[in-house]
Amino acid sequence: MIERLEENEKLNVEEILKDLDKYEPKWRGWHWREESPEIKVGEFTYHEMSKPLKKSQPLPAARSFGGIDPQPKSVITTEIASGRFEDDIRRMRMAAWHGADHLMVIRTAGQSHYDGLIEGTPEGIGGVPITRKEVRATRKAIDLIEEEVGRKINFHSYISGVAGPDIAVMFAEEGVNGAHQDPQYNVLYRNINMFRSFVDAAVAKRVMAWADMLQIDGAHNANATAMKGYNVMPELMVQHAINAKFSEMVGMKPEKISLSTVPPTSAPAPCMRYDLPYAVALRDLFDKYKMRAQMNTKYIESCEREATVGHTLNLLISELTSADIQSTITPDEGRNVPWHYNNIHAINTAKQSFVAMDGLMDMLELKKEGYLPEKVRELKERAVLFLEEMIEEGGYFKAVDGGFFVDSGEYPERNGDGIARKMNGGDAVGTIVKREEDYFAPVCAHFGYNNVPKEYSKPCDAIHECTLCNHSKIKYIDELDENDNAFKRMEKVREDGTVVPEVQWAKDGYVKITLCLPENEQISEAAAIEIGKRMNLKDVEILHKQVLQKAEGTLVEIKGVCDFTPVKRDELVLPRRRKVLAFDVMRDYVKEHSIKVVAATVGEDEHSVGLREVIDIKHGGVEKFGIEAIYLGTSCPVEKLVDAAIESKAQAILCSTIITHNDVHTKNMKKLHDLCVEKGVRDKLILVSGGTQVTDEIAKAQGMDVGFGRGSNGTDVASFIIKKLMGLNPDEEE
Repeated sequence: MIERLEENEKLNVEEILKDLDKYEPKWRGWHWREESPEIKVGEFTYHEMSKPLKKSQPLPAARSFGGIDPQPKSVITTEIASGRFEDDIRRMRMAAWHGADHLMVIRTAGQSHYDGLIEGTPEGIGGVPITRKEVRATRKAIDLIEEEVGRKINFHSYISGVAGPDIAVMFAEEGVNGAHQDPQYNVLYRNINMFRSFVDAAVAKRVMAWADMLQIDGAHNANATAMKGYNVMPELMVQHAINAKFSEMVGMKPEKISLSTVPPTSAPAPCMRYDLPYAVALRDLFDKYKMRAQMNTKYIESCEREATVGHTLNLLISELTSADIQSTITPDEGRNVPWHYNNIHAINTAKQSFVAMDGLMDMLELKKEGYLPEKVRELKERAVLFLEEMIEEGGYFKAVDGGFFVDSGEYPERNGDGIARKMNGGDAVGTIVKREEDYFAPVCAHFGYNNVPKEYSKPCDAIHECTLCNHSKIKYIDELDENDNAFKRMEKVREDGTVVPEVQWAKDGYVKITLCLPENEQISEAAAIEIGKRMNLKDVEILHKQVLQKAEGTLVEIKGVCDFTPVKRDELVLPRRRKVLAFDVMRDYVKEHSIKVVAATVGEDEHSVGLREVIDIKHGGVEKFGIEAIYLGTSCPVEKLVDAAIESKAQAILCSTIITHNDVHTKNMKKLHDLCVEKGVRDKLILVSGGTQVTDEIAKAQGMDVGFGRGSNGTDVASFIIKKLMGLNPDEEE
């Protein structure tokens, strides 16, 4: 049994699956982040953050700020869609380390038309993890993950379709923390009979309320699927209002009701003029409910850059209007390929944006006059008029029957494109049965008429507790299909010492390759596929295309499966990590033995930031150990650098070379070495080269003593120089 996770060891899914019949959820309900009005992280003071994590993976730029990882106050969602829960669990751990605490799992097929629970772990069934084993194993894994990172994590799924009440009960039993539940989603987008959908929703919502789950509605789906979502904003507000009020009437607490909001446009539309007023209007009308903001998937194409920019603009709106939950969507929506790292990129986009905007509202405020408040008022008025017309028509069911919910018109405009559903039609029509006078259900969290005998304080006293009150009474069923189950799938990818790339599932072998081809779109597409095949990739497909200019070139991204002998882990030559001297040792040595270095960016290279960080005391460079650094600037001739070292009696030369066109970086390193030999000082000088494309191997091949690449710092450089001067092995590994 796994008691805790070790950060340098993989999560063992097989161990998670053991003794699931004995597992009970550790907690129920929904967890909001613990906000800190003012918190100091590193050298910075933040004003809208939450408690830091115990263990996490900071943003790449954090290396310049002491590795800090401040956490925003908003809950951050990641949506995972591999179709295999055993792979989803691994991805959840990655997401949690980057700061996600709302883990949603979407699968490859819709669940809406199943009329009961299924068991086992069939692949891609149900749209979401709706089997007890999937849910229980996932929640058990999350228990370990949240202990590792030091924050409670919300597990989320969907309670929709004909089997909604059954799923709600199972979720309540198994400790699911949040769920989508909106009867209108079933009606408008799954054509389930409207009466049946609302009856089922009442039952499901009452069970969710018992488990203190957070409910997220589905009105955003109308926006994300509408032909012109920027026109149907008033009717979206009405959908939000219907579900929120219905949920309250069933027994849900307002604070456990969340509106799932989606900005109605995206650039190149003037999105802020549409999206911001809509967000403000929602906050005005629904101020007692929570807000979950996500991107509009309708406008997500296959371009990662475009998706990231859209996401960032949406995050600005979230900051301006105080979203409680920030969902993250990736280009996967435009590719239908759930890449592991795109999940992480999206989480980091949210974290980076929120942290960057900390305190923004202390510096600005939304206008109280002019376009913004006028547009907000107009949207609210149109929504109220829409609702009033619906009531005059005879209510929601009559309105849906009449096609009120349209695809392109701004209320009161209608273009005959409404989603019309018949009251006497749809799946599960005619399945509602009125309860008899003596109807008695001996279970708790029950909605509607229940003739509980007076001698019982609660209904389940009649059966000595129900499964909600006594978890041990749940009948756990493991696998039913001898072929389609988690054990069989994991057996195929069992650990065997090989390293295989993956995107969707463990060891699926997929890679992505970016090609810039100097041809038109049609030729580039055909050429990219052929190039992929010649790279020994199988099943080559186009992921993304972008015309750079109709005649001059096209950017193409392809994916394919590696078709070569797997790499053996124990045959790899691992990159070396040099052991760094203790700070005190370095400072003490320099006090007794003065060290001088000359430094410059050589050739025609104007880059200076990296070298300054390596030498300057304010950046934690070599100067902080007492080393004297003579900086000659950028575009420095190699001859000048060598002459300066000779004249100043320096012990080392620090040569920065960033530009790599025509291999100029290697040529400059070789020139530096040869010039030192020519002047008879090579054995007197330690030659250190650095740059983003420099490696130790490349540098030494050109006659350098050492090469430092991306991510190196002044401590690494100082340690190498001092070790060399002390007569120690400077390449000693950790």
